[in-house]
Amino acid sequence: METNVKLYALNYDEVKTYLWAALFVVCNLVLPQVFHLIPQGGIIFAPLSFVILAGAYKFGWKTGLLAAVASPLVNHLLTGQPAWGVLEVMTLKLVVLALVAGLAAQYFRKVSIPILVGVVLVSLLIGALGELILTGGIAATIADVTIGWPGLLLQVIGTWLIIKWA
Repeated sequence: METNVKLYALNYDEVKTYLWAALFVVCNLVLPQVFHLIPQGGIIFAPLSFVILAGAYKFGWKTGLLAAVASPLVNHLLTGQPAWGVLEVMTLKLVVLALVAGLAAQYFRKVSIPILVGVVLVSLLIGALGELILTGGIAATIADVTIGWPGLLLQVIGTWLIIKWA
């Protein structure tokens, strides 16, 4: 299940970088509202991570980084979610995901399920380390796996499908 696709590495001097990042931020405003209709839907499906993974893989780490920093902050300011106490860790994890996804896409120049699984697992491990440093624990990362495994599957399979067909 490996696919050669058109991947981009947009730069900060391109208007497209900001347009795509803005679109991802908007998606990250809408998707959580939909998933929060399901009990614990935000925790289970991690819609912010899904958009960041797909966006950073397709359009590069710089575009993903912009969206990863802006999405939780804009969400918090407009909806109150994520809660202020979680914002720092969530932003860190999204930034890590954007960097790992964008760099993996740049290195491999193709998309496959095993590569995306690797991106998600590496991001989880680095995010857990960051969470440990910031909070002294890794409870949210453990919840990402134990409660959020459907979201991890959605991230991998959904990103693969979107990139393959987009």
